[in-house]
Parts: sequence; structure tokens; C-alpha cells
Amino acid sequence: MFFPGVADSNSPIHWANGKRYVYNSDGLPIRSEGVDLAGMRYARATYLLNSTTAPWWMEATYRDEEDGTIYGWYHHEIYAYCRMNGDRFMAVPVIGAVVSKDNGHTFQDLGLVLSDGYEPNCAAKNGYFASGHGDFSVIVDKAKETFYFFFSVYGGPANEQGVAVARMAFEDRADPVGRVWKYQDEKWESPGISGKITPIFTVRTPWESENTDAFWGPSVHYNRELDEFVMLLNRACCAPDWPAEGIYASFNGDLKNPKGWSAPDRLVEGGGWYPMAVGLEIGDTDKSAGARARFFMGSDSHWELIFRKGQTGVLPVRARGKKR
Repeated sequence: MFFPGVADSNSPIHWANGKRYVYNSDGLPIRSEGVDLAGMRYARATYLLNSTTAPWWMEATYRDEEDGTIYGWYHHEIYAYCRMNGDRFMAVPVIGAVVSKDNGHTFQDLGLVLSDGYEPNCAAKNGYFASGHGDFSVIVDKAKETFYFFFSVYGGPANEQGVAVARMAFEDRADPVGRVWKYQDEKWESPGISGKITPIFTVRTPWESENTDAFWGPSVHYNRELDEFVMLLNRACCAPDWPAEGIYASFNGDLKNPKGWSAPDRLVEGGGWYPMAVGLEIGDTDKSAGARARFFMGSDSHWELIFRKGQTGVLPVRARGKKR
């Protein structure tokens, strides 16, 4: 099974009019639609109407149940800082917010909500980023009071690099700039723009090193079977250009407690970038699933995730229901 577009990021999904809508991004989001994951079609580009921001990757969405407004959050890469060999540049990612009134075909740019406050490190040897915040997901808590941003931190001192979390009040979703707060030193008071961070999972070897060892690219969903939130993670180790050491899972019953995430447990050795679980029931998305979920890496899926208390595993689709 493949999504219609190429996915170089997390691929958010929402339901409307009895259908799933999915965004695949590779510098420009492509929206496709369908009921079954195997039947997504009508792929077409998604546009920012009031912005020259490019390239951009749609990494998270939320559909307002009252009026159908789609709120989204994007990863944008700035290339103006560090030139590498030839025409290649080291980028600095930032995270911004958008809103749509036409079911997510066109969006208005609401501005940047997460960035770091450090100078780009043009000597970084990871192959892609000189600093920045990006490669993320956003999920609302069960009470629909707070949005939580789980994102990758690529710059600053090593003790601030890794996978981090910030939050925003649900009521601020239409006016988010300056209203996202990072978790730092057990408080939610560090500004989303340029504020410092205490990671959930700190890098083992920092991103500026050619032998980086770090978790990145969190994708978070609420799992009904476990009654917990599940975070899927990439682990890059231990050479330039982010070779995939494995795909990992972490669990937490309370989004308000960043210390509550379990130590990441490897599900897949090697694998590809951007792991994501997509629930199989009507209304399920990348943000919700039950005992079974489709397991994607990028735009590709030949597997299911099986969730049971104390046991989570990956099965090829053809072996569904058999013991591992």
C-alpha cells in the first residue's frame, strides 16, 4: 500500500464528508482523499494564499468539529545560512501554523510558532541541518483543552538537542503566534520562539557531529486499546545523512507529564524515515487508533502495528493475526 504522494515528512489525516483526507509533503503538500487507505486518490497540491513560505511540509492537522475549520502546522526550511559543497545548503527548520476554511485545499499562513534562538552551526556534519526545530507532530489532549507539539531539536547545546515538547491552549488555535510554550526545567514557560528546552529524549551524540546518535521525527497518536498515547520515533545512528538504526515506540498515559514517556523500545531494525500509525476504524487518523493500525514509513506501508497491554509489534499485512 502506498499513499498517492511522496511523503518526506509525517502525513497528517482528517475526516470530513465521510472520507479521509491525507497530506503527503515533499516541499509542497499534496492532499488526497478516500474512505479506505488503499483507495486514496484525487491528489492535488495545497496552497498558502497569503504567504511566500517555501518549501513547506504539512506535518500535523486538526479539524474543528463545530465548523469544519482545518488547523495545520508546517515544517519550513530556511536555506540562507550555510552553503555546503556545490549548490547544496545546510537548512534551519522552523515550525509554523496555518488555517483553512475550504476543508484543507487552501490555507492562510498564521505565522511561526516554534524556532530556536541559536546561530546556525555551519560546521555541522549531519548532512542536512545546521540548527532549528522541525520534524514533528501535534495532538490535542482528551479533554480538548491543550495542543501538544512533539518536535525534533537540531541545534543549541547538546543538552537541549533531541525530541522536545511544547504546548498551546486549545482556545488559541486561531491566533497561535506567541502562545506556544516549550517545556523547560519542569515548567511550561519558555517561549516557542527562541526559548530554551528540556528534551524528553536527549541526543546521545549531538546533531553537529558526523556520528550523530539521536531520536527524531516523533509521531504521536492516542491508542484506545492501551488507553495511552504512543510515540513512534526514528533513531539516526551513527554516520552522516541520518542512516536509520531503527524505529522505536514510547508510551505515556498523560500528555501533561513529559517525564512519563517510557524508554523507547525498538520495533523495527533499520527501516525508513517517518514512522506513523494510522487507525483502521471509521474516524481514525494518524492521531487515533485501536488494537490494530496500519504502519507507514514515509508513503510506504506493507505492515500493521498490533497493540496489546505489555506487547506491541509489527506484522507484515499478509501475516496479520499470526504470532510473531
